[in-house]
Amino acid sequence: MSNAIQNPAIPAVVLVRPQMGENIGAAARAMWNFGLDHMRIVAPRDGWPNPAAVAMASGAGRLLDEAQLCPDLPAALEDCDFVFATTARDRDLTKPVFSPEAAMIEARNRIAQGQRVAVLFGPERAGLENDDIARANAIVSVPVNPAFASLNLAQCVLLIGYEWMRGAGEVIAVEDGLAGTEWATGQEVEHLATHYEERMEAAGFFFPAHKETSMKVNLRNMWSRMPLTRADVQMLHGMMRQMVRWKERGED
Repeated sequence: MSNAIQNPAIPAVVLVRPQMGENIGAAARAMWNFGLDHMRIVAPRDGWPNPAAVAMASGAGRLLDEAQLCPDLPAALEDCDFVFATTARDRDLTKPVFSPEAAMIEARNRIAQGQRVAVLFGPERAGLENDDIARANAIVSVPVNPAFASLNLAQCVLLIGYEWMRGAGEVIAVEDGLAGTEWATGQEVEHLATHYEERMEAAGFFFPAHKETSMKVNLRNMWSRMPLTRADVQMLHGMMRQMVRWKERGED
């Protein structure tokens, strides 16, 4: 197994005394979801390698194959310059406390300066012990329900991984799902508005005459407020053409 961070441009994920192989595998899967690919495993309870971890990794088995097995925490951190310890509980230790978002921003800044960064995750039953946290430079405090503060190991890894990827600007807050089409151009909307106006005028819609101008203005204003795609415009043209054909055939 590797003895150093394969890619120092990303944080190492250090699982401290994990208890269940399934949780290690799920953590690997969560890591790979968000582009983290270096795991260090400190004194796993059920030994290593663990078939249950491989089964749970579901496509992220490479992370387990390349994971660094460490006998204790000092060995896992010997090449790291800055270490975060994750915890949801108050600790009687004087350290800077980061939110997950701020922690991953800090991690990116330190990595950009050439530092190697690691994030510690504790065992499932009770999390990191104070002796573990004492070896870290800062705490990552996950905001959780104080009445139920326990996070599953893989859930905590996923949360940190998400903030890591979000810090790269790869998470888009809002985007339009256009389903293979594009937004209609102003010219296309204008042509649609003219089509409807002409057909509705021929049908005698603009009545009485003294309201014709305001009715046309309101109709144009409606088209301008609607976020239409090219597919929408084509469908609306088709609807109007079909209604005109139906009327011309004299169908009821």
